[in-house]
Amino acid sequence: MDVSRTKQSVAGDSLRKEVRNVVSKSTANFFHALVAVLLGNALYFLFEKYLPARAQHSPFKIDLGMVVDFWFCLVVFGIIKTVAARRKRSA
Repeated sequence: MDVSRTKQSVAGDSLRKEVRNVVSKSTANFFHALVAVLLGNALYFLFEKYLPARAQHSPFKIDLGMVVDFWFCLVVFGIIKTVAARRKRSA
């Protein structure tokens, strides 16, 4: 009876660790995406006046400026994920 409890305890502990890892990965991914969007948009709006007129976003319109803004966010997201992966590998 004591052995079966130990097995259940070990199984429960490993399940808790898995759930904790999934939650922490999800949370980390959310914050990576949030920072990428905020920083990408900030960079886009800083450089918007230097971009060609077609690459500048007009409010309430779907235009090339939105694509350029998305590209800024995507590049920042890629940089964040690359840095996070390298930090995880080195740890």
